[in-house]
Amino acid sequence: MAGIINNMANTSSRALRLLSLLQNHRYWPGTELAERLGVSPRTLRRDVDRLRELGYPVEAHRGVDGGYHLAAGAALPPLVVDDEEAIALTVGLRLATLGTAGLGGSARTDRALTDRARSDADTIAEASARALAKVTAVLPARLRRRAEALAAMTEPATWDAGRSGQRADIDPDVLTTAALACRDSERARFDYTAASGERTRREVEPHRLVVLDRRWYLVAYDLTRHDWRSFRLDRVAGPLEPTGARFRQRELPAADAAEFVRRGIVSTPAGYQVEAIIEAPAAAVAERIGRWATVTEAGPARCLVTMTPPANGFWPLIALGMADADFRVLSPPELTEQIRVWGARFTRATA
Repeated sequence: MAGIINNMANTSSRALRLLSLLQNHRYWPGTELAERLGVSPRTLRRDVDRLRELGYPVEAHRGVDGGYHLAAGAALPPLVVDDEEAIALTVGLRLATLGTAGLGGSARTDRALTDRARSDADTIAEASARALAKVTAVLPARLRRRAEALAAMTEPATWDAGRSGQRADIDPDVLTTAALACRDSERARFDYTAASGERTRREVEPHRLVVLDRRWYLVAYDLTRHDWRSFRLDRVAGPLEPTGARFRQRELPAADAAEFVRRGIVSTPAGYQVEAIIEAPAAAVAERIGRWATVTEAGPARCLVTMTPPANGFWPLIALGMADADFRVLSPPELTEQIRVWGARFTRATA
């Protein structure tokens, strides 16, 4: 489903962009229009055919300088999408509006490059926000309510690049129903499959959705366990069912929902404690790896870093490398051995 959602979002978003360009420009040469959309001429022709199927009068001019334009004076019908396409389009545009979120944890040291990347992401995010508003405005009332809830109830989070390629299948109905339950402060029930494979019935007070790279989480107060929990939406088995019971939002034990999800993933399951001395000021190290570790002063231009990763996790090595300073591992001895192995491997790679 995730692959279908991504493909639908890309195609529908591109169709909207194509329509916007055609409406704002009398005539577009085909090569220039394809370049603006970042697609091949063949893909452009398919997108034009898609608009024609929806009733948009796109006329083509053949030849070396051939191109496209909308027929003059034609009445344009509203964009027609089905339920899954509407949700996919909303998800794609919402993620694009959160595009700058991933830059905060960047390990780049080239400030000019980082600033340029942030500027580009800001531009894309602003354009996506405008597109999302336009799309939401023309959706049927039933779909508009779901799209608005999804946009309003989603918070961005970031993680290390190693996890960014992960993808999880999500039922669009579960996603949008969870968003509505968050917005309306309505209790919900669902069957949940834990990482161990155990399935349990949960009743929760939904708070926010968090998108962490390519995974979606529901942050909610678990009425069975009487504590806050984060639930991976791809592990929700079957429908997520609103109960009709409203509730008053409780105080979340974190700065925001995104921080709550990150903290929960780092702290569970507990494996072993890592301690290392890094030869750099605590403030600088905290800025680079503070989301994964506790950083305390240990002298002038020196700090103590502690981490509690899952068992057999490799990310402490990555985090220590991202500190961009000399370091010495205090514990455990197994981590020191891992560093020796990785160090030898990297040395061989440079030969």
